[in-house]
Parts: sequence; C-alpha cells; structure tokens
Amino acid sequence: MKAVVAMDSFKGSLSSLAAGEAVKAGILRADPGAEVLVRPLADGGEGTVEALIAGLGGERRVVRVTGPMGESVDCAYGVVGDLAVLEMAASSGLTLVPPEKRDPFCATTFGVGQAIADAIACGCRRFLIGIGGSATNDGGAGMLQALGFGLLDESGAPIPPGAAGLEKLKTIETAGALPQLKDCRFRIACDVTNPLCGENGASAVFGPQKGAKPEDVPRLDALLARFAALSKAVVPEADDSAPGTGAAGGLGFAFRTFLAGELEPGVQIVLEETRLAEALEGADVAVTGEGRLDGQTAMGKAPVGVARLAKSKGCLTLALAGGVTREAGACNAAGIDAFFPAVRGACTLEEAMDPGSAWENLAGAAEQAFRLLRAALARQRDV
Repeated sequence: MKAVVAMDSFKGSLSSLAAGEAVKAGILRADPGAEVLVRPLADGGEGTVEALIAGLGGERRVVRVTGPMGESVDCAYGVVGDLAVLEMAASSGLTLVPPEKRDPFCATTFGVGQAIADAIACGCRRFLIGIGGSATNDGGAGMLQALGFGLLDESGAPIPPGAAGLEKLKTIETAGALPQLKDCRFRIACDVTNPLCGENGASAVFGPQKGAKPEDVPRLDALLARFAALSKAVVPEADDSAPGTGAAGGLGFAFRTFLAGELEPGVQIVLEETRLAEALEGADVAVTGEGRLDGQTAMGKAPVGVARLAKSKGCLTLALAGGVTREAGACNAAGIDAFFPAVRGACTLEEAMDPGSAWENLAGAAEQAFRLLRAALARQRDV
C-alpha cells in the first residue's frame, strides 16, 4: 500500500511535518510494509514559511526591516533554491501592533519590499508570498517605494508612509525600480476576492480591524481610489475591481499592477510548489487534516485542496483532526471520503494541544484507520 500524508499544522501544537510524521508512524504500526510519503502542507498563511523550509529542505533567513508603524522588526522568510517564501505579516502584520496603536493612515508595507529586495539580492527570482494578516491600508505604496519605485509628491519628494501619504501622491515613476524585478515571478497567496475600493473594498471590509473608525473609512477608500487612478496613468491595464486587489489593504493591487503578481488561492500554490501531484502518482490513499475540521474546511481550506488533488489521481482520501464539529460533514461532499477525530477521551484543550499527546493521538487514530483499511482491502482481494 502506498500512502501520501499531507497534514496542515495543528496551530499551537504540531507543525505540518510533525503531524505528518505522527500519521506515518501510525500507518506503519498497522502496515509495516506500507510506503508512506510525508509532504508539508500550508495555505499561504501563518506557518507557510516554516512548513516549506522544513518540507523542502530550505534555509531560514532573517532580515531587519521597517515594521508597520516605522519601528525595526526582524522578518524571517524561507529560501528554497531560487524560491523565496514570505508572509507579509512577518514585516507588516497586525499582530506586530498593539491594539491601541493601530492606525491605517500610518501603517506601511515598506518592510515587505525590503524583504523582497533582500531575497532578490540572495538570488531568488520566484516568490510565494502570503498576504494575510496585514496592519496596512496603503495600497502597497510602501512596498513599491522599498523596491525603488518613485511615489512622489508635487515637489518631487517621496510621499510619507501609510495611507495618509497617498493624499500627497502626484506622480508614480518606475525607472528606478530594481532591474531584477523584470525577471521575477510573484505568486500571491490570496484567499479573499475583495476589490480595492467600494463597499466590499479594502477600507470598508478590513479597515476597522486595523484601527479605522467609521468616519475614517470613506477617506481611506478615497485615498486608494486616488492611488488606483494615478496607477492607471502608468499601467493602463491596472484594474482595481479585479478580485483580490483589496487584499492586505490594497497590497494585492500593487502586486498585480506593478509586479505582474498572480493572485491565487494559497493552498493551490503550496500544492504545486511541493509537487504533491507527483507524490500521489500510484498512491492508494491520501491522508490530510488540521487542528479542527469544520464547515470552513469544506470551503477550500488546505485539507480540501489535498482531497481534490487526490481525487484527480484516483486516491481514497482520509482526514484526521484534533477536533471535529457537526458542520464537518460538508467535507465529505468536498472530496474527503472519511474523517476521524484524533482525541480519544474527555480532556482539557490544554491537554489535547500538548505536543506529545497530540502526536500520540494522531498516530493512534492513523493506526486504527489503516488497520480497518488494510483488513477491508485484504477481504476485497479474497472475494
């Protein structure tokens, strides 16, 4: 039997690969002769960098960059050959700003550009960038400035950081942009479809969680609309209504417009970069899962991405999770043939999330599932 294991992380408990190794151990208890391949899994959000570094044998780099409110922060990213894996939240994320200091008029994406520039200097030309969890609403202006684009005011000076700086923006110049950018490919893990502006845009939908008061939203929206209009003067095909351009306070718009960034579901990018399709060739079963399997899982989260790919290869798909809700039944219709909770008895959340307990629970659940599967296959052969 060949099994391919691709587990998402159990946040606060097990990494993607640790969860995968636990499942592998359980499978081998049930079937010592099984071929078991473990692959990393993530959706482009938190944990993607660590999962791909560990799973693909990459290097973790740390660079000092400008944080969302102008302070210096250490930004970690991964390098796998010519691929750089970044999470924008590591340099410009909401969790880096205390709630009382959040201000979308001041927050900048400058650090994102600095991290990209550092990766380019290291020889990276392919980029996988997760843009969830931002503290910013500057349309990606700060990132562009860090990459050498000129965002200038009426006097020809660089505009100030943050969305407030867009009020002073008069011209956008591309001549000073890093020349290596033309050789780079940017794949942006973006799981929202919001446009840049309007009632479903960046400012209206995400601005409040970044510190915007109700009266701030129309002004923020107008500033992004101004940025879009000036961008179209430089890049005529710029489209601020395209799905995902409102992600990360408009960072999606900047990537798409100025860096030819491709906005894609995060799990789709990760599955391609980890070559899971190749691993699934000839496999009998795929095993996936995450900390909690629920109705949201069925709406395109990482385990369902694995299930869909496995189905295209003719594989049975099982899912294991720390917890399972009543709504998780929707996962069956989404391609997961059967799912099982790993926790075996009543316990506290802290006990369930203890890494040692979580590892053994996963291994035990995998062992029992594969004992049943092995017995069923043996009986089928005998009939």
